[in-house]
Amino acid sequence: MTPINETKNSARPQTQPAATGESIALHAPLAGWLTALSDVPDPVFSGYVLGHGIAIDPFESVLKAPCDGVVTVAHRARHAVTLRLANGAEVLLHVGLDTVALAGEGFTLHVAEGQAVKTGDPLISFDMDILAHKARSLLVPIIVLGEDYTLSAMAPGRQVAAGEVLFTVSPAGTAPAEAAPQAAGPVLTREFRIDDPDGIHARPAGLIADAVKGFKARIIFHAHDKEADARSPVKLMLLGLGGGDAVRVTAAGGDAEAALAAIGAVIAGFADGKAPSPVPAAGTSIAETPLRPAFASHERIDITGVQAVSGLATGKAVRFAQEEISVPEAGAGVDVELERLRLALEASRQDLDGEIEAARPHNRQQMEILKAHLSFLDDVDLLGAAQTLIDQGKSAGFAWKSAAGQQAAALKRLGSARLAERAVDLLDVERRVLMALAGKSRAGTDLPAGTILLAGDLLPSQLTGMDTSRLAGLCLAEGGPTSHVAILAASLGIPTLVAMGPDLARVPDGTPLILDADHQRLQVNPLPELLSATAAKIEKRQARLALAKSRAAEDCHTACGRRIEVVANLASPADALLAVANGAEGCGLLRSEFLFLNRDTAPSEEEQLAQYQTVADSLEGRPLIIRTLDAGADKVLPYLGLPRETNPALGLRGVRTGIWKPETLRTQLRAILRVQPYGQCRIMVPMVATIDELRTVRTMLDEERRTLGQDKPISLGVMVEVPSAAVMADVFAKECDFFSIGTNDLTQYTLAMDRMNPHLAKRVDAFDPAVLRLIAQAAAAATANGRWTGVCGGLASIPLAAPVLIGLGVTELSTTAATVPEVKEMVRSLSLERCQAVAREALSQESAEAVHRLLSSYWPEV
Repeated sequence: MTPINETKNSARPQTQPAATGESIALHAPLAGWLTALSDVPDPVFSGYVLGHGIAIDPFESVLKAPCDGVVTVAHRARHAVTLRLANGAEVLLHVGLDTVALAGEGFTLHVAEGQAVKTGDPLISFDMDILAHKARSLLVPIIVLGEDYTLSAMAPGRQVAAGEVLFTVSPAGTAPAEAAPQAAGPVLTREFRIDDPDGIHARPAGLIADAVKGFKARIIFHAHDKEADARSPVKLMLLGLGGGDAVRVTAAGGDAEAALAAIGAVIAGFADGKAPSPVPAAGTSIAETPLRPAFASHERIDITGVQAVSGLATGKAVRFAQEEISVPEAGAGVDVELERLRLALEASRQDLDGEIEAARPHNRQQMEILKAHLSFLDDVDLLGAAQTLIDQGKSAGFAWKSAAGQQAAALKRLGSARLAERAVDLLDVERRVLMALAGKSRAGTDLPAGTILLAGDLLPSQLTGMDTSRLAGLCLAEGGPTSHVAILAASLGIPTLVAMGPDLARVPDGTPLILDADHQRLQVNPLPELLSATAAKIEKRQARLALAKSRAAEDCHTACGRRIEVVANLASPADALLAVANGAEGCGLLRSEFLFLNRDTAPSEEEQLAQYQTVADSLEGRPLIIRTLDAGADKVLPYLGLPRETNPALGLRGVRTGIWKPETLRTQLRAILRVQPYGQCRIMVPMVATIDELRTVRTMLDEERRTLGQDKPISLGVMVEVPSAAVMADVFAKECDFFSIGTNDLTQYTLAMDRMNPHLAKRVDAFDPAVLRLIAQAAAAATANGRWTGVCGGLASIPLAAPVLIGLGVTELSTTAATVPEVKEMVRSLSLERCQAVAREALSQESAEAVHRLLSSYWPEV
């Protein structure tokens, strides 16, 4: 690269003090390979948005001061420091790329803001192993912020020793620019929420300054009782804005409106495309702030959503409103606020312990969700962040809310909609502790009988705090089908739609409604005769369900005598008892992740054996298919040390994780092989995409089996959830013992649509003919090779899907425990000949909607 020679910087903060005229040499803060800034794989650095400089690919792990100066910014993530030099220049030293997201992991900060340092003083120590696995790059950019300084020639593309002179920084010989004058025109104010969990650090500060430099308006950021000119990255960083913080921005001048719009666009970009969040007024929510007028009583409207819990209900709308809890920022003293937080955490812990014990006998899902909430109260990072803020003089409420908000924002930013839903659980715990700090009781919401509850979103504790016997249905404008609220609603049998969008806010209280979750719609102001007909349909459905439950224990055959096994998906030993009680003929999928999640180390072989044996005993000899660990993507297991990935759904997931960490997989295989009686268990491998992956697992299994002295092979199956596995099913069928089709992942990978994305959820439909054709191809290959095919994805739990799946050649349906009786009853009403004819018709359709219409025309009562 051509050396930069006497380059004038392009990001001069407007409030920079006048330079003294002194030239100052910058020394290499550590040894490494000198790299041109233009070669740094980040446009904010390579595009000189922050300023000019150079970068070092480090050979050592202690960053030292490149010259004498004063620390103006020491980032709370401990990855970056800004120094002010004697000539007024500001120098940013930034360790790694995207390292702010590590929230301090792997970093030790040796300096504090306001501290004077000498050349060679240690600034930051960092763990190169952690950064190598979790950061996008180890490069250390060294940037001079300010446009009134010139940099001497640099010669990148070579090795540099620590302490070697890199370049000199000199005033450009012109007076510093004044702050942008206030032009004639309006003074406008906007408030934004900083959705980036890392707050305003170097990158967003530079982008904001770059975005506003073409405007004449004077633009000021106001937060935490401080102000900063938008043209100064350093001043913006000094505001200390964190994830979830609110910021007020004023703009004065004729182009003030355009300037604020530009800032809004930049802030929106911090949240991976999410629009900037205006700060809501106290006591409001999305569902309470309609963007358009409310529906009139004569308007008959259908609002569509995504099915989270099947069912049909009639009732009247009740809009959910949540009381806002205001917290002061300033504390009453460190000791006082730490004690207040300790007492609030203890009170919350006692409440959760009591709720867990109350839920244990009758609602396992609620119990496990509450246990997950309990773990947040002991989260070291969360507590540490709160204590740091209290040490800085903040109140316990402000510190807890800020720390929890930043962690929740970080979860949302990981790119996984499922992890974003987990952020709701953290916000639930945040609210629980804030209620304790405010001395407020967590009284439940009073509901009239026949309520269909409408909300923007709902916290798990808000649902469990209601009298759910009076709740006929639940509709959420946001959320996803695997959120904890959806799981709780399913455990309570409440028909639920999610991701319904802003029109839900237009439904007034008291509006008559029909919630048809099976057809993914909410009918607003239906005609009285339709309400009456729906109520009669619900009564008939309840009668059919009662009949199905009375026959649930019987084996399942079609009307023509075809044997179809209806088994259950399980996620814990407790699920097995419920499944057997509902007539399940075995377990078609035991999600072994329940043993691996929410812990610091992997479960031992003995621990796994004990849990698998408990499930096997509860099934009383019925088949038990255990899926090996499906880690990666949304299931984050820190102790596995999985590398940070740009697209985790396409990375080390499922079987790839097991092959990458073979001892973890071998331990699990040994535990399964030891379950008695031998052969009750079958093993299923998730996310298999190539035959080599299956062969690798088969080799491991055979080696462990021989080590344990087991002569008889154990059944090994492939989960068909990657299109390549379905396309190559004829190859797989020669080397595996069975197929089980995971329709949830197969659908999203076939359609290239994230099934957890609420904007796409309505289109990610397993009834899509493309998905059905892959199922048909896999089932045909299995039959041709004497293997059997099951379905363990969500499609198997929909009674209306049974005729298509059976017609395609499926002989096992693994459903949720609650839907076993209904699916069995549906199967008993079918003939194989009719199923095959319907399946052929379904395969010839052009869309999922057409398949739904086809099936509804044949079975309108279902």
